[in-house]
Amino acid sequence: MLYVTDDIAINDWELSESFIRASGPGGQNVNKVSTAVELRFEAARSPSLPEPVKARLKRIAGRRWTNEGAILLQCDETRSQARNREIVRERLVELIVRALFVPKRRIATKPTKGSIRRRLDVKKARGEVKSLRGKVGDE
Repeated sequence: MLYVTDDIAINDWELSESFIRASGPGGQNVNKVSTAVELRFEAARSPSLPEPVKARLKRIAGRRWTNEGAILLQCDETRSQARNREIVRERLVELIVRALFVPKRRIATKPTKGSIRRRLDVKKARGEVKSLRGKVGDE
């Protein structure tokens, strides 16, 4: 079980890990040991997440969300497989925690009269500068 909050815990069947060879430092060890971790979380089928949280999680996950509704996370930062597992699980928890918070609705406001006037003054001044750039006439 992976505990996100007091109310939300992710079951083991929702997570699957695979280990792949990592790139980067490690010398000959890199070619022999699979230390990189790829975590797959079946988010769309998860009974522990409410539907609004799943929708926000899909938006936050971006490219990491697959067509099947799973989230794929990878980590090959350290030479230790155990530490990479911890890091990738922490990242998943951070994603879910971010999806738990409902964003505030933006209230549309009108621009002030002063800001409209300043914008038009700047446009007019810029237009005058451009009009003076014409070809020099015959004298």
